[in-house]
Amino acid sequence: QVQLVESGGGLVQAGGSLRLSCVASRSISDINAMGWYRQAPGKRRDLVAAITSRGSRNYADSVKGRFTLSRDNAKNTVYLQMNSLKPEDTAVYYCAARTGMGSFDSWGQGTQVTVSS
Repeated sequence: QVQLVESGGGLVQAGGSLRLSCVASRSISDINAMGWYRQAPGKRRDLVAAITSRGSRNYADSVKGRFTLSRDNAKNTVYLQMNSLKPEDTAVYYCAARTGMGSFDSWGQGTQVTVSS
């Protein structure tokens, strides 16, 4: 497993932007996949975006064209650039890593994103 620390959340008006960062405790270049999940109150935790060690990305339909996931292996950091934010994007955002061949097995503590209308 790996320790993950998120930052960058906050309060923003609808239409605004935020960039989330996730710093890993070790090199991420050999981690199978890194991703961002989010969980709104009373809802399940859903995948927002993920990137594999080969650079393949996938996004939830609800964020395609607005969110961009990137990775800086030299800094052991993944980023989630969020543009054109909507109130429905309000949630706690969690960074996650899949170090093995199964499901995501390492989680950060979460960072709150609140989008006001």
